[in-house]
Amino acid sequence: MAKFIVKKSAPLSGEVEISGSKNAVLPIMAATILCPEKCEIRDVPKLRDVDVMVQILTILGASVKDELKENKLTVQAGTIATTEPPYGLVSKMRASFLIMGPLLSRCGRARIPLPGGCAIGARPIDLHLKGFAAMGAHIEEGSSFVEASADKLHGANIYLDFPSVGATENIMMAATLAEGTTIIENAAEEPEIVDLASFLNKMGARIKGAGTDTIKIEGVETLKAVTHHVIPDRIETGTFMLAAAITRGEVLIKNALPDHVKPVIAKLRECGVEVEDTLEGLRVTAAGKHLNATDIKTMPYPGFPTDMQSIFMAFLTTVPGTSNIIETVFENRFMHVSELSRMGASIKTNDRSAVITGGMPLHGAQVVSTDLRAGAALVLAGLVAEGTTEVDEVYHIERGYERFVDKFTKLGAKIVKKSPDNNSYNKSK
Repeated sequence: MAKFIVKKSAPLSGEVEISGSKNAVLPIMAATILCPEKCEIRDVPKLRDVDVMVQILTILGASVKDELKENKLTVQAGTIATTEPPYGLVSKMRASFLIMGPLLSRCGRARIPLPGGCAIGARPIDLHLKGFAAMGAHIEEGSSFVEASADKLHGANIYLDFPSVGATENIMMAATLAEGTTIIENAAEEPEIVDLASFLNKMGARIKGAGTDTIKIEGVETLKAVTHHVIPDRIETGTFMLAAAITRGEVLIKNALPDHVKPVIAKLRECGVEVEDTLEGLRVTAAGKHLNATDIKTMPYPGFPTDMQSIFMAFLTTVPGTSNIIETVFENRFMHVSELSRMGASIKTNDRSAVITGGMPLHGAQVVSTDLRAGAALVLAGLVAEGTTEVDEVYHIERGYERFVDKFTKLGAKIVKKSPDNNSYNKSK
């Protein structure tokens, strides 16, 4: 299995271009099922998860032209050949469940194996199913699959017990071709929801309120071809902001949307890091700054993102003082703590809270990437740890970051990928 070899690096400097959003492009790809005409998606990141979704769409019967060297995909779901994707693909990532709403809405049936993804805690699909049932679908749940069927979905008023991003997206997609009006209350407000709604509206859907807690969808009969540019990845933006901070460097982050990372900017400024919104991009400067500890509580958007929690924690281990982190979104998102502790970090956890005593020197160690964002956190810690850090199971990281090694090395990071096939060290392409 491939691993990253990370050595202590000088403060990162230079500029980096942020790729299209992983969490935006996957539901947009799923939404192409709703339209029989050709849809072109641009600014698509070349990622493992995107590859999996391409395979799923192809098996369903869609024609997919993969031009990821140009960060572009063309999808035409003229005919849906099957509504039962294979377990081998669906089990690879959680976002694969997002095909259920589009399949159910367009074909009247979908049978989906229970999805996989990062083991960061329970992410139940009951909110998705509750929404489908309210719209008239018959739901059958097995031990390893879930099936939904309906002659025709109809509009409904749906209240989500929790503002789930996936449930909001799945129900919104299902409602686009339903009869009548659907209203989703306590909806997720993430930028990725807004981007999906923008894509659907370009195709002829009638969606209002995306980005607020109440979304209204008026069903239409058909959707048309469209070209769409995916928004920049806010979690990749935050990752490079923290990379500049943890190495006490200065990095210009281009193609970033500051409004999407307001909580990260606010917390970095609280710590003493300088963040400037310039015409060129976000400039993050930690060189020569007196840094101090801070407290963080993860929340649904527009609160502090859970996806940034482990990455920010890695930074806080290097900041003198005591910091506190409370994780409210996922109950099992402190698995990286034991790995950071192996590197010398002083972190104590109690249920969903963590206390970090920062400023302790970190040292290289062999650690495991337990999930996508934890892997990025361990790499950042490795950049400032004495000696060499080996990060195993980096396929998690490659699920969500395009050209990860290449982007970091261009900023001066000492990181290489060791592939098991030739047992040699190679920079990723």
